[in-house]
Amino acid sequence: MIVVVKVGTSSITDVDGRIDRSAIAKVAGDVVRSRQAGHEVVVVSSGAIAAGLPALGLTARERPKDPRTLQAVSAVGQAHLMATWNECFAEHDVVAGQVLLVPDDLNRRSTYLQARATLGRLGELGVVPVINENDAIADDEIRIGDNDRIAALVAHLIRADLLVLLTDAPGLLTADPSVDEHASLIEDVIEVDQELESLAGGSGSNRGSGGMATKLAAAKIATWSGVRTVIAKASRPDVLIDAIDGVQGVGTIFRPAGRRLSARKVWIAFAVGARGRLHVDAGAVQALLSDKSLLAPGIRKVEGSFHRGDAVEIVGPDGTVCGKGTVRLDASQIDGGVGRGVAVHKDDLIILDLS
Repeated sequence: MIVVVKVGTSSITDVDGRIDRSAIAKVAGDVVRSRQAGHEVVVVSSGAIAAGLPALGLTARERPKDPRTLQAVSAVGQAHLMATWNECFAEHDVVAGQVLLVPDDLNRRSTYLQARATLGRLGELGVVPVINENDAIADDEIRIGDNDRIAALVAHLIRADLLVLLTDAPGLLTADPSVDEHASLIEDVIEVDQELESLAGGSGSNRGSGGMATKLAAAKIATWSGVRTVIAKASRPDVLIDAIDGVQGVGTIFRPAGRRLSARKVWIAFAVGARGRLHVDAGAVQALLSDKSLLAPGIRKVEGSFHRGDAVEIVGPDGTVCGKGTVRLDASQIDGGVGRGVAVHKDDLIILDLS
């Protein structure tokens, strides 16, 4: 089985943002045991910014706000973070390899395939890849949920069977346990819907940038990709082996969707930023739902300045985003009535509301 395991900042640092070596050692031990059981494991690790704070005499409570300082802090922290992963894996005679990504690495087909090849070769060499977002140079990419999202995209990239999102919560709960003492674990999820998303709050820690909402979004990406997903507590004994074995109660288990989206459609839906919006009429929406292409005459309004090959969101008459795709016409051609043919081909289109 091919497994992607993502560990969040709050699970591998203490309250002051210092790296908790024992926590990383615990996850590394879980990974090693999973490898010994015959599974291939890729790690996605947050924590660079949080790890860099104490090295610069700061604490999580004094976390800077400006992007340039955050980039500098992450550059310092990434070295500390990776050194700890190296040390913990070395105790098991396992070599770790650092892989730093930004979303743009997954936006272009050429770098997408290069990333897949590199991760595959690392696996062949017996190396455990440790992936993180390259926050030090990602000018506008230090934002909520990056590594949860990257983990889900990596799971699709390497055709993983399982995505495990490790956090400091036992999984998705029916309510906030700090407010409702009767909150209980949701053990099994068939589909991530709006009701489920309403249970997720914001970031639970000032050391990280994510929260349960970003994990639900990642679970949706992964399950649409045909990848089983588990949200579980990082400190739980044997959490990774139990997640691989599908042990009930290990956390919240998300079942793969009935249809597996192609790599291109996952890439369009989740890895490419939209450069504009196409507002369409009811007839166009029905055509899209019938697996047809979007024709220019069905477009009522154009937002944004985009060119052929850019991604755009498709908005129905009620203002709801119902799809996303890459356009075959420039915005000026559509808005000016010059383009009369296919605006978004069905092969380049994903209907976002699959429920």
